[in-house]
Amino acid sequence: MIVRGAVLREMGLPSPYAESQPLRIEEVELAPPGPGELLVRIHAAGLCHSDLSVIDGSRPRVMPMLLGHEATGEVVRSEAAGFEPGDTVGFAFVPACGACGPCAEGRAALCEPGAVANTAGTLLGGSRRLGEVNHHLGVSGFADHAVVSARSAVKIDPELPPEIAALFGCAVMTGVGAVVNTARVQAGQSAVVFGLGGVGLSALLGAALVGAHPLVAVDVVPEKLSLARSLGATAAIDAREDDVVEQVREATGGGAHYAFETVGSGAVLGQAYAATRRGGTTVTVGLPHPSQTLSIPAVSLVAEERTLKGSYLGSAIPSRDIPRYIALYKAGRLPVDRLLTSTVDLDHLNEAFDALSAGTQVRQVLVL
Repeated sequence: MIVRGAVLREMGLPSPYAESQPLRIEEVELAPPGPGELLVRIHAAGLCHSDLSVIDGSRPRVMPMLLGHEATGEVVRSEAAGFEPGDTVGFAFVPACGACGPCAEGRAALCEPGAVANTAGTLLGGSRRLGEVNHHLGVSGFADHAVVSARSAVKIDPELPPEIAALFGCAVMTGVGAVVNTARVQAGQSAVVFGLGGVGLSALLGAALVGAHPLVAVDVVPEKLSLARSLGATAAIDAREDDVVEQVREATGGGAHYAFETVGSGAVLGQAYAATRRGGTTVTVGLPHPSQTLSIPAVSLVAEERTLKGSYLGSAIPSRDIPRYIALYKAGRLPVDRLLTSTVDLDHLNEAFDALSAGTQVRQVLVL
């Protein structure tokens, strides 16, 4: 079948993207699903910094590529057990084979065949269903239809609005998961979140959910700081000020028990580490350019019993966590709808990524 989608053929084109048009809306031939795969009619797809990082070249991927990894839709055809036409699904951007070492340990985010497929631009089994165009993280959700591995899909509540449902596949799973799965923050422990995009604010929601206190938010955009306060932050700090670390340490009584860095910056990760107290844990969620490095006092890891942890996909088991977070949203305990800034259409994606790059948006969602 012929699908209409947003194809990136060259990374690193200059902004504004409204002028350089890195994403070209093209008609692409989509092959039918093979064994273990699904054909899905895409209903909505979120715009994420991970997409932007491919566009600007800071997260290199094989080209050309049909972008979009945070999405939801309806199964049209199933060649996989457990899925039927009409099922509503969300996607995880790491397909989990279920058989490799990390999967056997319950660490689906680190699935080894999944990582190989994502790097190669294929589906989990190594296939490409877009001809010469590569798949983005096994999803390629910026199109009206997609073929995906069933290992990338999770059945979800069909009553959830698509523009909200899409957010659970990346922003919510990554941000909330960093708090509840990676860090396992307990009620009454202090936390700080550096960076208030979709993932950062999801981490803030997760920290509020588990009762972190005090809860500090750090960003450069005043509107995002105000939003963070309304979502449970007890203090909001402008990252442009010179004494950010000192302000965080003061607000948390000597440093946070847990600090979360979601920007994808080595420098900001250094601030997050410095703002963590003795015995505390710094969790990094952002994806910096591979050339960035981090320098910390090595002795602090031992003498202060400090911990530095990475969190990918929120250390999630998607089949468990996506339905769980949706249930919390429906119960009013995880107000994910507050993250939605606006909806866009396929023909205005480049302009939307300009807005994302400028930092003025939390989560924009492509509605198809």
